[in-house]
Amino acid sequence: MIFAQIFFYIFAAILIVSAVMVVTSRNPVHSVLFLILCFFNAAALFLIAGAEFLAFILLIVYVGAVAVLFLFVVMMLDIDFTELRAGVQRYAPIGAVVGIILLLELVMAVGGWKIAPAAAVLRMSPMPLGISNTDAIGRILYTQYAFLFETSSVVLMVAMIGAIVLTHRERTRSKSQNIARQNARQPADTLTMMDVPIGVGVKQLGILRPGPALAAPGEKITLPETDHVAVTHKPGAH
Repeated sequence: MIFAQIFFYIFAAILIVSAVMVVTSRNPVHSVLFLILCFFNAAALFLIAGAEFLAFILLIVYVGAVAVLFLFVVMMLDIDFTELRAGVQRYAPIGAVVGIILLLELVMAVGGWKIAPAAAVLRMSPMPLGISNTDAIGRILYTQYAFLFETSSVVLMVAMIGAIVLTHRERTRSKSQNIARQNARQPADTLTMMDVPIGVGVKQLGILRPGPALAAPGEKITLPETDHVAVTHKPGAH
């Protein structure tokens, strides 16, 4: 029991220090690394409290997916730190107002929080036999808090759809296949009969362009007049 308390204070102290470093670090990559350290220490606190399911979920989901995604995004972004720091003084009053509002809300929430009379008794009560921590969380989550769980799922889904809509850009310059057009093409659309003299090369004939069926709108196709017959495949045809 004494070792559990010692480890609790050690992990809690590291958690608080790393959380402060997440906010105060100038380098975004360092902030994400300190955030991962926060998750590891929070998982250790969950293990000490007996909530092993929450501890592993925190490591698998947040450290293994969310934090790593943050790290890759931050490393791939070309952030101009000079321009970023230049706007700090401009938006400092707005940030201060928001910070004061959040501080007042926290004070009001902590001041109005009271411990239930039966909390001390429940804290010392043994866990029912045959029910694991994961089973107990599942029963409470999907029975007593089922509506709140489903509501949070809908909110996350709406946020995901909103992020996709806001970041999606239709690229008109990107090349794409037209399957129906490719299936409906005829041999005359991809093959051209030409008369090519002996010894005539690209300098005399020029570079072949797609025929009328595959040409761009408004593009005029002109084939040279020669004496021999040859079959060539048009560049760009599929």
